[in-house]
Amino acid sequence: MIEIPSKLEGKTFNLYKLEQQLKPLGYVIGGNWDYDHGSFDYKIDDKVGYQFLRVPFESIDGQLDAKNATVQFGRPFLLSHKYQIGLDDHANTGNFSASINQFSEPEDPDATFPEKFVDLGKSLVQELEGVLLDG
Repeated sequence: MIEIPSKLEGKTFNLYKLEQQLKPLGYVIGGNWDYDHGSFDYKIDDKVGYQFLRVPFESIDGQLDAKNATVQFGRPFLLSHKYQIGLDDHANTGNFSASINQFSEPEDPDATFPEKFVDLGKSLVQELEGVLLDG
C-alpha cells in the first residue's frame, strides 16, 4: 500500500453527487463499503492481480445507502491484490468485480505495488482534486 497525500483529505461531499461525477471517470464504489464507510476505487491494471487507486471515505451525515448522505474523504492510496489461481473461477476473468469479490481469497492482499504505476496513481489523485475542488 502506498499512501498519496491529497488536498481531498478531510473535504466533505454529497455521496450521490460524487458518484455522478466519478463514475464517468472510471471510479466505482468498492465492495468493501458499509453503512458508515466505503471507498471509490479506480482500476489501474489487472495483468498480475489487481492494482487500483482507492479513495476512502466515511459518512458524516446519513447512511451510505441514503441519497442525501454526506461523506468525508480520507487519504487516497494505491493498493495491489494478487489472487490465487484456481480457487475461484471468477477471480481470473479480468472483471474488476473479482478484485473485491468476498469469496476470492487473495494470495497476497497487500502485494507490492508496481513502481511503474505509482506516477499514474499520483496523477489520478491530481485529476480528482481538479475535478472536485477546482471544477
